Amino acid sequence: MAIDQDRRGAVYKRRLDALKGDRQQHVTVWEDCYRFTHPMLGTGFYGYDANASQGQNDRARLLDSTGTDSSRNLAASVQSGVTPSNDQWFDFEVDHETDDDRLWLSEAANLLWRNIHASNFDATSFGCNLDGVIAGWFAIYCEEAPDGGFTFDQWPISELYCASSRPGGPIDIVYREFKLTAEQAVEKYGSENLPAKIATAAEKTPDEKYCFCRVIQPRKAKGYGVRSRNLPIESMTVELESCAIVEEKGYHEMPVIVPRWNVMPGSVYATGPVFDALPDMKQLNLLCGFELAAAELAVSGMWIAEDDGVLNPRQVKVGPRKIIIANSVDSMKPLLTGSDFKVSELLRGQLQGQIRRSLMADQLQPQDGPSMTATEVHVRVELIRQLLGPVYGRLQAEYLQPLVTRCFGIAYRAGIFAEVPDTLRGKAFSIKYVSPMARAQQMEGVMAIERLYTDVGAIAAAKQDPAVFDNIDDDEAVRVVQEGLGAPSRIMRKTEDVMKIREAKRRAQEQAMQQQQQMALQQEAGSAMIQTAAKQAEAA
Repeated sequence: MAIDQDRRGAVYKRRLDALKGDRQQHVTVWEDCYRFTHPMLGTGFYGYDANASQGQNDRARLLDSTGTDSSRNLAASVQSGVTPSNDQWFDFEVDHETDDDRLWLSEAANLLWRNIHASNFDATSFGCNLDGVIAGWFAIYCEEAPDGGFTFDQWPISELYCASSRPGGPIDIVYREFKLTAEQAVEKYGSENLPAKIATAAEKTPDEKYCFCRVIQPRKAKGYGVRSRNLPIESMTVELESCAIVEEKGYHEMPVIVPRWNVMPGSVYATGPVFDALPDMKQLNLLCGFELAAAELAVSGMWIAEDDGVLNPRQVKVGPRKIIIANSVDSMKPLLTGSDFKVSELLRGQLQGQIRRSLMADQLQPQDGPSMTATEVHVRVELIRQLLGPVYGRLQAEYLQPLVTRCFGIAYRAGIFAEVPDTLRGKAFSIKYVSPMARAQQMEGVMAIERLYTDVGAIAAAKQDPAVFDNIDDDEAVRVVQEGLGAPSRIMRKTEDVMKIREAKRRAQEQAMQQQQQMALQQEAGSAMIQTAAKQAEAA
């Protein structure tokens, strides 16, 4: 068995080498994207481990922070628009659902959403979105926490080598090359599962590092009689020097999720919006370098001196409270630098504006000034929908769908949901997204309903006949508005409860009318008696 595992480990190592070659052609692009936005985040691509000193040096070469600020704002906008922590951003639904089904699904979605955001998801997802904006892709690992709930981990994309099992499909084959000290390896995998060299080093040189490779991919063949090894997704960890498999397990769902922004043709990898703004960032950084050089000349000045036998220009140092010996006052003169800061300022403003537009910072940032009107809100929502709509569609398919599916599977197996109604058993549910970005795409329907009621009301007022409203199904319109606004399904009454309330109101109205009729009859009878008595009195 050990020989067979070593052979399998060698196969994984060869595949890793091949994936490295496929990815190498894209690395320089990602390096530039990180260097001109967040240099510290891209240290894994630069060939050295992250350290503050080197990061400070890389940051010092970045002379303008427009790309840094804009990419951070875009990542924050994507996070708040797709997975906000203060608003439920997904729900569940099935075909032909009953009111009981809808209530259970709504409660299950709310419970799952609260558990996701009770974990470290919010802190992890921002770093992931920042990777997505800069490099165009990121990886987030989801697992059940030891004490219950979820735990999320952002995997550095510099350590990842990816592929897809289906042409044009999502990334579902992930190789991660990483390093552990001998002590960490023994703690994680156990000395009995590691090569003897590492087990010995854990006692003598515990800080010596060794390379490992984690392989996660769909399982191709059934395994060895252990239940976890027969699950749909396999996970292998290989010690690269000996090709020994030190850990083997499986998952019900893909635990590492790798969404992409703009997929490159003929590749599984992607680029982000920073790639589009990169030429302007490079030009802006170069222009800022020229500005600093010109500013230095403008502050310190530029001089010309004549070597006349008395004045030696090679020894002259210009500065305050210095006396320069010269044969004549004409032996040394200041020169005009020829710098034009107005042109530089104009070019810098244009480049900064182009960078902000490429990263959508000028459209997505909160607008200063007084509160916007309803029309302005509608125009702004429509603009955001147009800008991020295509990207949001890919994020739904490659990020939100596998993320919610993975978390639901973990939670369902842990038994945190209430008993499933019999009407739901055997049905496949689908995920309905109600995040701010999803609602922005659905607001057209809501606003159309609002305009419809306004226009129909105008017609009814003009004709003085409210019968035109009979053409509209009010109950269905309310449900469409509720879904478009993203209001929780649990606040909506069941259809049967609505019918009961309406029936109670109808009966109450009938009783009130009957009481009014009886009172009217009594009043008429009393009036008749008074009139009769008055006539009798007159006759007497």
